[in-house]
This record gives sequence, structure tokens and C-alpha cells, in this order.
Amino acid sequence: MEEIIIITSMNNFKPVRKAVIPVAGYGTRFLPASKAIPKELLPLVDKPVVQYIVEEAVSAGISEIVFIISENKTAIEKHFSQDLLLEDFLEKKGKKEALATIQKASNLAKFVFIPQHQPLGLGHAILQARDVIGDEPFMVFGGDDVMESDIPAAEQLIEVYHQYGGSVLGVIQATTETIGRYGAVDIKEELSSGVFSLKGIVEKPPFGQAPSNYGSVARWLLMPQIFDELTKIQPDSHCGEIQLQPAIASLISQQEVYAKLYQGIYRDCGNVVEYLKANLAFSLKHREFKKEIYAFIQEIKTK
Repeated sequence: MEEIIIITSMNNFKPVRKAVIPVAGYGTRFLPASKAIPKELLPLVDKPVVQYIVEEAVSAGISEIVFIISENKTAIEKHFSQDLLLEDFLEKKGKKEALATIQKASNLAKFVFIPQHQPLGLGHAILQARDVIGDEPFMVFGGDDVMESDIPAAEQLIEVYHQYGGSVLGVIQATTETIGRYGAVDIKEELSSGVFSLKGIVEKPPFGQAPSNYGSVARWLLMPQIFDELTKIQPDSHCGEIQLQPAIASLISQQEVYAKLYQGIYRDCGNVVEYLKANLAFSLKHREFKKEIYAFIQEIKTK
């Protein structure tokens, strides 16, 4: 039987300073809109979806963002890079607010861009960042998964890491009908409200066979040992992709892994209908637009 490694001393915890955001997919659900514009750059009210994710990471103390990109997604690199010509134009026109907005995006963090030449799955994308991450714990963010919460979702996971050590999976509470879309976690024990130690995870379980209704999605805080486990995973026989969940299952057999039930609302902006809902929800919270949007909704309701 393999030894279970349990981290108990906070003195051994390295800070979570780096994040990986895979954005190399084709975004087929958003075609034709995503043919020339990466779906992660589609606007959520007044800024790109992926910028919300980067800002969340930075607010949780992360200072280095590693984007896994495809060769046709250079627009993401451009968005987070300095544009001196545009800055000069805005400065000369006296557009100070617009200038500050674009400067903020390029100054949020240190950005690294690594190509994934073929979209071979989330696990394969994460492996491309191994040399940059090194032997540190790190966060993985879904490139179009936005969390609407008072406490940033990344910060919620990092708090669990600081308390218990080990990898931490962000989970949502799904229904019996929808849990098959996610990696369903198998719970060993509830350690505190919404925090669980795990004994396994099942990727997209068949209906009625999920070990729980808690699904892993959007945010993963991972120990660097995950890279060794990913190298052992065989490509999926159906799609040829290297998935993350089997590597997590293997990691669980070797060290403690935890799950944290998000406090907040998960917005899957990779789904067209959910993306439209997110735009409406964020519009109703926007200080400049909320009154007009609310009035428009009331106008529609009366017709």
C-alpha cells in the first residue's frame, strides 16, 4: 500500500504565486463570432471575459500568469501587452480614462505565453507550463469560467490550502441530472462547512453513478506533483486528449487532496446561453449601466 503524505505544518507551505490559463481551444460553440476573435476575449459588459479571470487571480496574490495559447490566438497576447502607439494616441487626445484602462490590463501581472500546437486536452495544456511553474503550487483557471462572488474564488481555494495544505479543487453543487458534465468528487470527510477531504474523483460519471453531486470545475489549486501524474495519463480513447481528472485521481492516492464548495455563482461563459445570462447579471451590477438595463428589462416585461 502506498504511503499517504499529509502536510500538517504551515511552515512547509510555499506561496501560490503562479497561475495557468489554458486558452488554446477553438471555441466552436461561439462560431462564427469566435472565428477571428478568441472566445475568451468576447466582452462581458465592458471588458473581455478572460480579464475578469486575470484580475481575480491577481487579487488573490498571484503575480505570474501563464497563458497556454494556440498559434491563432495572438490577440490574447496583444490584449495583455503594452501598445505604445495606442497609448500615445489616447494621451494626445486627452482620453485619460481609456488610457488608464488599457494600461491596467498590461500591468496586472507578469505574463508568459506558451504555444500548444494542438488542442490535446486540459491535462496536456497544463503540462506545457511545467518548466515555468517548477516545484511550486499553482492555480489553473478555466479560460472562460467566471466566478461571481464577494470573496474571489481563487482566494477561497488558497485559504483552504493555507489551512490544510495539498491540492484544492473548486466545486459547485450540481443536480443529479447535471453532475455528469463534471468531475464528481468522492468525499472522504467534511472538515468544515463546504470543505472536504477526498478519496477519489470520477470524470463525467454516467447518470446515477456519481459518488456525490459536487462537481470540480473552473479553478484548481495544484501541487507540482500533478505534472508527474499527467505524464502517466494515456490519451482518451475517444477524443485523443489528455485529461486532468485522471491525474488528480492518481494524486489523491498519494497525498491529501481537498475540495472547496464555492461561495458565489459560477458563470460558464463558454456556453452561449450562460454567457448571455452573465452579461445581463453583470450589467445589472454595473454602476454606469444598471439603471438603463433594469428599465429595459421592465419595458420588455410589459410587452
